[in-house]
Formats: sequence, C-alpha cells, structure tokens
Amino acid sequence: MAKTAPPKKRAPTGVLSLKVTLRHLKPPIWRRILVRGGMTLGDLHVAIQVAMGWQNGHLHAFDVGGEQYGEPGSMDDLADENRLTLNRLIKMGVSRFGYTYDFGDDWEHEIQIEHAVPPSTATAFPACVAGKRGCPPEDCGGPFGYAELLEILATPDHPEREERLEWIGGDFDPEAFSASATDATLAQVFRRKDAPAPV
Repeated sequence: MAKTAPPKKRAPTGVLSLKVTLRHLKPPIWRRILVRGGMTLGDLHVAIQVAMGWQNGHLHAFDVGGEQYGEPGSMDDLADENRLTLNRLIKMGVSRFGYTYDFGDDWEHEIQIEHAVPPSTATAFPACVAGKRGCPPEDCGGPFGYAELLEILATPDHPEREERLEWIGGDFDPEAFSASATDATLAQVFRRKDAPAPV
C-alpha cells in the first residue's frame, strides 16, 4: 500500500494576502489585506480594526488551533499576541484562524492566509485591496442585533426607526465600503511612506 505524503507546509514569505470575513452574517462582510509575513498578531489586530471599520473600544483575542492570543494583561490565559508572527503561523501549518472582537457582541472573524498575493499596485503594507459591505455599528448586539437593526432601518414606518437612526448618527448604508478610503486610513495609522499628507 502506497504511503501518501503529508501536506507540504508553505514556506514563509515576504508579503501575505489575508482574507478577513465576519462570521454569521449573510451576505458576507469581508476585507482582503496585504501584510508583511513578519507582522505580529498584535499589529494584525490593529490592521483588522482599521480594515473592518471597528473602533477598538473592546477586548479581543485570536484563536489559533485552540490557543488564545491577545494583549498582555487584558484577560487571563492569553498568550502574548506580540510574540507570534504570521510567518510563524505558516511554519506551524496554519492557514485559517479566528479573531473575536467585543466579547459582549461576539464579533467572530475568520482569517484565511491565502495561497497567492493577488495582483496589486500596493508597494507599502499593510494595504487594503478589496472588500465588501460596511462594518456593523459598534454595540448593536452582534450578528442577531445587527440583523434586527437592518430590518428596522428598512421599514420606514417602524416605531423604533427614528430612534435607531439617531443612535447610529444618521443614515446607514450596509453596502457602503471603499477599499481606497480604508487603505488611506491604514496608511496613516501605520505611518506608511505613501500615506497622504494630513489636511
């Protein structure tokens, strides 16, 4: 009986393409970001916050094969997210892992390390090169609360509509997303050399 060879682990690389998808929502909300392989999970946390449109006002954790990583001292039983790089994950054979933001709303994200960097004009990283749909408002109650919010906003005569619009600060378009605007924000947050000058 012939032995099958174990799957080959990919070698670490200079630039990685990551697809970050918010779980439990349809249609999906996702972002594709290009990052350096030497990026730590701590820096990836910041990149995800910017790319998705979160405000970084809640705790977070990465789940890598059942091991939890996060900001040191933020919660018990978390390994230091600043000590694990994406290249190290690749060496460990990891191609998908989780990221949870806000343990009240429980926004769960799936992060996929894609096999090939898509064609891009990006020369500085991290860079947002694609995505779909806007980020849910913070503190709206997770996927269930967000679905309820969208239903209320889509019903012009709903008794809670005006109150919800006031709470989120005006009109809300769940389809609105701009990769170029998101990338410009990433450039400023990470002080990329190609960042536009502040106005």
